[in-house]
Amino acid sequence: MCKMPQTFIAYYRVSTKQQGLSGLGLDAQRFAVNNFLKAGDMILKEFTEIESGKNNVRPVLASAVAFANKYSARLIIAKLDRLSRDIGFIFTLRNSGVDFTCADIPEANTLTIGIFATMAQYEREQISERTKKALAIKKLNGFKLGSPQNLTYDAALAGALVVKGKARKNENNRRATAMIMSLRNTGYNWIQIASYLNAHGFRTSEGKNFQSIQVQRLFKRTHENT
Repeated sequence: MCKMPQTFIAYYRVSTKQQGLSGLGLDAQRFAVNNFLKAGDMILKEFTEIESGKNNVRPVLASAVAFANKYSARLIIAKLDRLSRDIGFIFTLRNSGVDFTCADIPEANTLTIGIFATMAQYEREQISERTKKALAIKKLNGFKLGSPQNLTYDAALAGALVVKGKARKNENNRRATAMIMSLRNTGYNWIQIASYLNAHGFRTSEGKNFQSIQVQRLFKRTHENT
């Protein structure tokens, strides 16, 4: 069944005025949003905010929400982290009554967005903590942090590829795990969850279809870390 065309209000956020003027970061967000739209969909209005992700005072976002509610349109953002790094803020937005979607996580809705946000923040905190510990150990071992001679081009390239690969895998796992948590809480069994994930385009970190055993592992891993 074909979906009816929808009307959206786009919200973009950049961290600095320079980014806003140059389009750096803004163009990527516009591309993600436009790539998300289906035939017949239209953006009624765009709102761009220049503000740090750490600041939850967002007058432009408030205006976008009010405009979306006034015209019964759906608020759309390019990525969940463009809203905020604070899950409390995202919960507040969710409870505002506005219908919104994220281009990077289209399967998220007002019922599941809190799960995605919680896991995203937890992941950021874990990465930050691991980085701090790793740097502290290197420093104790006499490694000069920030010294260019300690990092060759080949080493930097290899490191970048590893980080990129891990980020892709983490993104796949984060999205899948959030949906697993949501479906499990609504009574789905492991086989049903695996079928749902595969039918909706989810893939494992290796790019393969989910099996029930993999679903259980992700669910168990999440509970062990909470």
